[in-house]
Amino acid sequence: MYASSPDNHAQPRICLFGGTFDPIHLGHSHIAAAAIRELTLDRLIFLPCRQSPHKTGKKHASSEHRLEMCRLATANLQHAEVDDFDLTAPEPCYSWRTVEHMRNRFPDARFFWLMGTDQWLALPRWNRVDHLASMVEFIVFTRGEKPAPREGYRMHSLSGDHPASATQLRQAVADQDLSLLDQWLHPDVLKYIQKNHLYLPDSPEKRNNQAGS
Repeated sequence: MYASSPDNHAQPRICLFGGTFDPIHLGHSHIAAAAIRELTLDRLIFLPCRQSPHKTGKKHASSEHRLEMCRLATANLQHAEVDDFDLTAPEPCYSWRTVEHMRNRFPDARFFWLMGTDQWLALPRWNRVDHLASMVEFIVFTRGEKPAPREGYRMHSLSGDHPASATQLRQAVADQDLSLLDQWLHPDVLKYIQKNHLYLPDSPEKRNNQAGS
């Protein structure tokens, strides 16, 4: 949900938050809310991305399902919205291409890129990372020690903790562990997963994939 700016910035502050969100959970919402609050962001855009080719089948949801779950989870999160660019752009959709697209859409904005510590450590292996770093400031969410800075990269550290794990949630759906699902999922996301039989060993989505293969 987009609302009025949390601060009257001369230059809009927009943060991009990419991920598979398979499924999106309260940990993602917690991180996003912290970034919006601490960096006084005007917009935080969730960008569900394509799954790796080997991550298809019974334990993973389709792009369409993941996009809809993101919309449900962020419907009441102020200053947050969802964009399907990474799902619809020609492949490969590198992060720098996403930022270039967003800069064309918001030419006057100051851009941030939200990521976890693991991504920050792996950043040197990203495609055209120096070009990406020239366009964004990185917000690194950490559960422990502040990550070391990188020369030439603008970085903000964001501390916090939330135990939610997408891997554990997919297993919890398969195991029908409602206690964990209630704790870590937005109620509308949980209803959507149950309605569409996602992440179940013999889900209709799996059967449809097998029929079309």
